[in-house]
Amino acid sequence: MAGRVAPLRLVIFDCDGVIVDSEGIANHVVAEGLTRLGWAMTPEEANHIFLGMSLDDMIPVIAARLGRVVPEDFEATLVSGILVELERSVGAIAGAREALRNLTAAGMPWRVASNSSHAEMTVKFRALGISELVAGLTHSFTDVARGKPAPDLFLATAAAAGVHPSDCVVIEDSVVGVRAAMAAGMDCLGYAPHDTASALRAAGAVPFGSMFDVPRYVALAARITV
Repeated sequence: MAGRVAPLRLVIFDCDGVIVDSEGIANHVVAEGLTRLGWAMTPEEANHIFLGMSLDDMIPVIAARLGRVVPEDFEATLVSGILVELERSVGAIAGAREALRNLTAAGMPWRVASNSSHAEMTVKFRALGISELVAGLTHSFTDVARGKPAPDLFLATAAAAGVHPSDCVVIEDSVVGVRAAMAAGMDCLGYAPHDTASALRAAGAVPFGSMFDVPRYVALAARITV
C-alpha cells in the first residue's frame, strides 16, 4: 500500500468476516451438516478448512474426504440452514458499516465481491440495515466461471466499475481471498482481528486489526481526505 504507484479508484470489500459477522454462523451449520454425513467436525475445524471457499468449491473437498458422492440436496439444505440462522442472529463486523458510509461520503467508489450467493448477501445486508447502501454494488461467485482464489470475481468487479485492476484495493480476511486479489493484480488489506495476520501477510496482504481504520488506509492510498 505504501508503495502504490497507480491511483486508487475502487475499494473492493469481501462480505463474510469483513462486513458481515456471519462466519461463525456458517461454520456452525456446516459442521453440523458434515457431522450428519459422517465427517465429524467442530465449527472451529470448519472455519480452518473452508474459510473463504464457496460452497461449490467445498463440495469436491467433502466428497474426497467422505469417499463418496455428496447427496444432491446437501448444498441446498446447507444454504437453507445458513439463511435461517442469518435471519435470526447475524450482525455487522465492528466498524464495517461506518467504513462503507465514510467512503461513500468521501466520494470513493466501492463494491462488494463475495464467495457467497446473491441470495445470501441479500439476507445479510437486510439484517444489517444496509440494503439500500449496497444496492447495485454486490458481486457473487455465481456471476463468474470461478470463485476465489481465482481472480475472476475481482476482475469482473473492477470491470463492472470501469476500473483497471491495478487501480483497486481489496479488503479480505481469508488467505483464499488474498490469493484471489494477488492473482487479479490488486493490492490487498488483510483484516486480521485475531491471529491470522501472519498468514494474510504471507499471502501478500497488508494486515490490519480494525475496520474502523479502513477510511484512514484508503485515504493514505488515494491521497484524499476522509
